[in-house]
Amino acid sequence: MRRRRFLLHTAGLTGATTLGATALGATALGATALGAAGLSACSAETDTSLKLLVASYDKSVGSSIGDQWGSLIGAFKKAHPGIDVDLERVPFAKLDQTLARRVRDGDAPDIAQSNLFAPYADDGKLYGASDLFDVRTEGDFIRSYAEAGMVDRVQYGLPFLASTPRLFYNKALFKQARVKAPRSWAELRDAAVALQGIGVPTPYGLQLGPEAAEDEVLAWLLADGGGYAGLTGYDFANPSNIDTLTWLRDNLVTRGLAGADPKSLTRTDAYAQFLRGKIGMLIAHPVLMGAADQAKFPYAHAPFPQKLGGAAPPVGLNDWLMAFKQNGRREQCGTFLSYLYGRKSALAYGGSQSALPVTSSASDALRKDPKQRPMWDFIDQMPQAQFQPTNLGSWPEVRSAVRRHVGEAVVKGGSPKEVLEALDAAAAQAEL
Repeated sequence: MRRRRFLLHTAGLTGATTLGATALGATALGATALGAAGLSACSAETDTSLKLLVASYDKSVGSSIGDQWGSLIGAFKKAHPGIDVDLERVPFAKLDQTLARRVRDGDAPDIAQSNLFAPYADDGKLYGASDLFDVRTEGDFIRSYAEAGMVDRVQYGLPFLASTPRLFYNKALFKQARVKAPRSWAELRDAAVALQGIGVPTPYGLQLGPEAAEDEVLAWLLADGGGYAGLTGYDFANPSNIDTLTWLRDNLVTRGLAGADPKSLTRTDAYAQFLRGKIGMLIAHPVLMGAADQAKFPYAHAPFPQKLGGAAPPVGLNDWLMAFKQNGRREQCGTFLSYLYGRKSALAYGGSQSALPVTSSASDALRKDPKQRPMWDFIDQMPQAQFQPTNLGSWPEVRSAVRRHVGEAVVKGGSPKEVLEALDAAAAQAEL
């Protein structure tokens, strides 16, 4: 039985993506939200306000997150005058614990944004996607993202503010070091050595700090056939994962190619150092392009490489929306969410170097727009994206353990096997 007590102990959570302040959502909800069909508006419209709990964002590297829900809600109201929407914004860092408290106190919103959904699905508190959308709208979600939102083959988490990272590199430094974008780990190591040779402080920005270590590590694990979980649950200490962290320890960290203290390097700091020319290459999200373009910074990006060559499966990231059953407003939730995920609405908040659209129709439209060419490589990765085990109710607790300890595996003298075995033990305890 998965741990239900999680909902009572989320005060320390800061979110799975913490792109929230970095890579997801700079232009989250565009003003031109023209609607989708979805469920019947007539039966759904009442005078009762629909309660919507979402994140608000501070400025961060490369992104001034705009709360543009008001524009979308205004357009929705014109199309559905019988449904009022009561919007509440909560600072991103407090979003998960605020939602958990509301649910615990019996005051769940009708629709909420969060970094997690599985604990609520486990407790039977959420509507499934088939309860909310018609077949066409439900089927429009990009499959990899829809599957990541499933628990027991039912989609409860609705992907929102999506992203996939790529390997960004400083073109000027690469030219000076006479190296090209690496196509394998050996080439990445050799490029890092060359960058070190011209005085770059951190040739590769290994982001193992508490902000998003689980994202960085997952990218490396996927690139050599590993991951956090298998068909039967968590599986940290498998041979592939041990080999990957051992390679990082011996080839990058102990040779000084990943900076002075990678286990403390956060994503926000890594982006800032990259833009100052202190980091030669790093895994980053499309939001970094906006900051680099504004600064006229010489960058390029490439797929993150597999160990022996070729493009690795990309990490998929997003926030989640979910609809709660408590107030019995299934039809109103379905009407609003169908409008939100309609092609033009989804296209409006997916793009502009901030977030990627999570529906196939909006992605196809963006992919055909020459003005959105910088986003095409990221969009093309989305169907192959692989995710953290967000469908496990214990993942938030396990993720916290990953953030605290995984960096210890790659320091000089660190033991990847021991650290990964400890994470398996922590996961087993969290699943009780």
